[in-house]
Amino acid sequence: MYLNGDYRRMTSGKPVKKLTGIRHFFAAASYSFGGAKRLLGEAAFRHELGAFVVAMIAFAITGASFFQYVAAFVLFLLMIAFEALNTAIEEIVDRVSPEISEMGKNAKDLGSLACLCMILANGGYVAYVVVFSHLFGI
Repeated sequence: MYLNGDYRRMTSGKPVKKLTGIRHFFAAASYSFGGAKRLLGEAAFRHELGAFVVAMIAFAITGASFFQYVAAFVLFLLMIAFEALNTAIEEIVDRVSPEISEMGKNAKDLGSLACLCMILANGGYVAYVVVFSHLFGI
């Protein structure tokens, strides 16, 4: 059971004392790193990470501007966020409803659609920068 947004598990019936200040910052960072470690276990995320590396190589070859790198990085961060939320949805659905249900399927499909939209946004931007902007000068 979680208490007041603090992710430390309660070990007894007593409330958990919330961390504050710099200790809270480091605790929150450790939770984020745990999420990143969990996300690395997802094949889809590893594919997206590989595609980002290839895109950055293509940016370097075509001489992309600093702004284009920044925009690509921001889009990639959004894709990571969407993939993390999609993974969280899948895990919650699998935990709450291990049997196949229409509602569970819909939740997973909607999460997948959100990820697809971000993949298309990232891919479209990379295609614009590499192909149209630098190779064709558009």
